[in-house]
Amino acid sequence: MTAPSLPAVAGWDVPLLRGAVGTLDLVAGRLPGWRARVEEVGRALEGAECWSGPAAQRAAAAVIELSTAATAVGSSLDDSSGALARVLAAAVDAAETAAAALALAAAEGLPVDDRGRVLEPLEPPAAGSTPQQVEEALHRAEVAARIGASAARALEEADAAGVAAVAAESALLPVGVVGITAPASFADLLERLPADVGVPAVPAGRAPSGVAQWWASLSAAGQRVAIAADPERVGALDGVPAWARDRANRLLLDRTLTDPDAPGAATAAAVAAEIGRQEAAGRQVQLWTLDLDDDLVALALGDLDTADAVGLLVPGILTTPEDDLPGLVVDAADVGDRAAAAAPGLAVATVAWLGYRTPQNLPSTVTRTAARRAGPVLDAALDGLAAARTALAEDAPRTTVLAHSYGTVVLDEAARADGRLAADAVVLLGSPGGAGTAAELEAPEVYDAWSALDPVSWVHWFGPDPQAPGFGATELPVGPGTLHWQYYDTDRPTLAAAAGVVAGTVHS
Repeated sequence: MTAPSLPAVAGWDVPLLRGAVGTLDLVAGRLPGWRARVEEVGRALEGAECWSGPAAQRAAAAVIELSTAATAVGSSLDDSSGALARVLAAAVDAAETAAAALALAAAEGLPVDDRGRVLEPLEPPAAGSTPQQVEEALHRAEVAARIGASAARALEEADAAGVAAVAAESALLPVGVVGITAPASFADLLERLPADVGVPAVPAGRAPSGVAQWWASLSAAGQRVAIAADPERVGALDGVPAWARDRANRLLLDRTLTDPDAPGAATAAAVAAEIGRQEAAGRQVQLWTLDLDDDLVALALGDLDTADAVGLLVPGILTTPEDDLPGLVVDAADVGDRAAAAAPGLAVATVAWLGYRTPQNLPSTVTRTAARRAGPVLDAALDGLAAARTALAEDAPRTTVLAHSYGTVVLDEAARADGRLAADAVVLLGSPGGAGTAAELEAPEVYDAWSALDPVSWVHWFGPDPQAPGFGATELPVGPGTLHWQYYDTDRPTLAAAAGVVAGTVHS
């Protein structure tokens, strides 16, 4: 690498470099979203949703190849973009410092060489020099030292920019970019990629955002290998897209259904039956959570990966998948239908979330024990929903948590978990209290519904009265005679109002 001269560094076109780096960042930023749309087409082909037969299979395989190439290009672009950011930072400092050194030399009338060294000798003051001559000599020596130091720093930063530029170019070599005028063809790129896809190591202990980044870094082929190799872990990972969790959890479900004596067989049968009912009715179903050891399940109606608005229903005590999943799914379906009607053209998904073991006896219903365990789980689920979208450069959906009864206590504990609650709105239905104020729930919008015939909403066992004016919630309408379990009834106004919150047509 040829060392640049100080005048050359001062003349670097930093605005042009900044624009080029910004353009590359823009391309790299758009690639994940484009890849996500391509993979969505591939999944439709795999599932014979739009085309079937040998030609469709070949087309699906081609989409997988395209995604694999896009993944490799995206990874290289990210690495190259990071190196180019270092190039830009170093180049800005180098050019500004070099220009300042040359300007100072010109102002002081001191000629310098290409490395910023003063050419004329700086003699010490001669004997008998006047004070002014001594001062002038010392000043020139000081200025020369400043010029030399600035020049050395500028050239050091220039060297750092050169090293980073080499790294930026090297990052693109694996995908066939060997020069600005010689991009790789798609066929050349595929030849450079590994023929075999190893089993990706499923991460443990990562936050949902880290999981989402890990998943997005895998090629489509790698994602399928991960699902097949470890469906139990992939299906439970917050941050993995819903389509992949659904695919993994259905593998677990099918495996359990073949063994009537397997743990959780009764829950599996209930889940399978509900999926069958909803799909027979023409609804898209995603099995977002399936933990047969603890009898936990979350069923989504709609597509969590593409929905504009998501409503997540958290139930209260005595709710189990085996006995109550059908009713909770019906509630979710009704909320989703009303939300879609409230905002035509809005893509809505709702989740029947039985992701925690609800209290099943009197002692557990009057303590926060179950809620304290469930709160962080709900918080992570919401974080994962948002992270799975943002990792692919997609906007997170408008997310509303609709919590009923003891579920509002779970919501309170979720808000207490580390980080802010990843929800745009929360709806408290028949709440026995929980948070001290609406602000403590960490959502921009907080709504409440209660009934004079609902004693649970009177007791305030777990915290202040959410209906009190000082709490800060917006009241939703409740029909006369509404009992504790009737807030989602289709003939009562609370359902439409709560659905309007999900759609964003009801505002606090």
